[in-house]
Amino acid sequence: MRKIYTTLLLFVASLTISAEDSNVGWPANYDGVMLQGFYWNSYTDTNWANLQSQADELSQFFNLIWVPQSGRCENLTNQMGYTDIWWLDHRSAFGTEEQLRSMIEKFNEKNVGIIEDVVINHKNGSTSWCDFPNESKNGYTLTWDNTDFSGICKTDECNTEKNLKEWATGAYSGKKATGANDTGDDFPGARDLDHTNATVQQNIKTYLDFLLKDLGYTGFRYDMVKGYAPQYTQLYNNSAKPTYSVGEYWDGDKAKVTAWIDGTGKTSAAFDFPLKYRINDAFSNSHWEKLNDAVLATDANYARYAVTFVDNHDTYRDDNALKNNICAANAFILTMPGTPCLFLPHWKDYKGTLKRLIAARKAVGINNQSTILESTVKGAGYVLKVQGTMGVAMLMLGGSTGVSTSGFQLVAEGRKYKLYVSDGVDVSAVTAITDTDAKSEATTTIPSDCTVSEGEICAFFEAPVSFGSTVYCYRWDENYQYTGSWPGVKCTKVCTVGGGKSVYKWTFKESEKKSHSATNEGIIFNNNSGKQTGDMVFLNGGYYLEDGLWDSVSSATDILSVKGTATQTQDDNWYDLNGRKLSGEPSAKGVYLKGGKKYLFK
Repeated sequence: MRKIYTTLLLFVASLTISAEDSNVGWPANYDGVMLQGFYWNSYTDTNWANLQSQADELSQFFNLIWVPQSGRCENLTNQMGYTDIWWLDHRSAFGTEEQLRSMIEKFNEKNVGIIEDVVINHKNGSTSWCDFPNESKNGYTLTWDNTDFSGICKTDECNTEKNLKEWATGAYSGKKATGANDTGDDFPGARDLDHTNATVQQNIKTYLDFLLKDLGYTGFRYDMVKGYAPQYTQLYNNSAKPTYSVGEYWDGDKAKVTAWIDGTGKTSAAFDFPLKYRINDAFSNSHWEKLNDAVLATDANYARYAVTFVDNHDTYRDDNALKNNICAANAFILTMPGTPCLFLPHWKDYKGTLKRLIAARKAVGINNQSTILESTVKGAGYVLKVQGTMGVAMLMLGGSTGVSTSGFQLVAEGRKYKLYVSDGVDVSAVTAITDTDAKSEATTTIPSDCTVSEGEICAFFEAPVSFGSTVYCYRWDENYQYTGSWPGVKCTKVCTVGGGKSVYKWTFKESEKKSHSATNEGIIFNNNSGKQTGDMVFLNGGYYLEDGLWDSVSSATDILSVKGTATQTQDDNWYDLNGRKLSGEPSAKGVYLKGGKKYLFK
């Protein structure tokens, strides 16, 4: 009764507390950096004992560490925690409860908070589909109604005729879930909890209280929050009062993510999935303008609630993973407002680089509500300037041109990025880091056989061995299809490079151009037998790898003429360095293409 009474008092008190006036959800002007301390099936690598052994190092750079759901599932060997059964028993595939408590305590001693992955959208039964176990521990009690299964949404798939026959046997014969309709998206992997149910609500409040006050967690990462209405996250956060709460609202539409944040009464932050997808476009395919699309981190009203990231355990194992320019992308989120969440595999591969980038962020004093001074496409790249409490950070991405570095000092650089901070900033903490990276970003060198003639429109592709000996190019823009119907035009082999890979060249012929109704533009390489690249931005003379644009052949990027104003040629169209056609003469400074030549506009 003690726990129930306390929870009820917190709930009543929360009715008069708003997120803006309390510290529930995510702190204002927060300058911390978070680490996702696991990846899919990382049981050995990220068990509790192994994480604890790294506390001295990790605590120097990270303020928060997000770990997997630690409650017990159906087995203790290969469960990531997303089909949880027990909420008070914290034995898992990542270690014993004693090891978990020791790990949390160790990091707390070093002022690093541990964020628990909270899975309350759905739950599994202990012996059948729907029988949730009653639990009691350290004064905490969870009691479920397993007579009419009123805590499970009646729209759950357990109620289909076929599934009822499978699970409703013996003591459960003739029974079915009787809860309300689901208030969000259905999840087919376990039973969808009915968050309108008073017993479900009370058990979740008790569970969250246990996580914070008994186990010692600092905050929550709510899994699959699309599965239930956002007001329930507000209900639970107003009860538990975590300082840190972030929801996985997996959607690339900023308006939908901010609507969820608003629906929680701003008692929770959200992962900036809109920014994640723009990062993929920009850093894989040089669509730098995508970084100016609507995302949480660039909105002064929501940057406080933006948890930015390059990849996570789910995106890393599917087609959403970023494969190119990993360090540049991490440099971007570490220079942006919002709270950056770095991914463990990136940390392991590029530890030296990421340490320097984190140290630079802290040296400049960037926090989750810092002001963006500039975010502009410049030449074939992008420039970001952010005001920190101790100076300004300037990040140059891609092939940025025409950018003055006067008054700035270079503190970090790598493939596709250079990071500067204003001269007055103390960068001794950055320069003191001497760690090297375990893995180097690709160092592909364009073969000398790859050449571009003046006025030629072409592209090169370094094909993996798996593509075989025949490669086709399919190229289009908003007006024309340049390579006929799929699979396009057969490319010409130029040479062989390391690892048995071959380089192919596609050259545009006017006779191959056809009318086309597509509203976007790009280029795809394929072997007409199931292997193909993604939809990549076209850059004349571009040198492509399987996972995106790598660089461009030098003769195609040299500035052939320098003009103060446009000079008419036989080609009436102007293009930027990514091959995008402009509506007229360039209006901004930079380098532009016309008639196979490049012009610098001052």
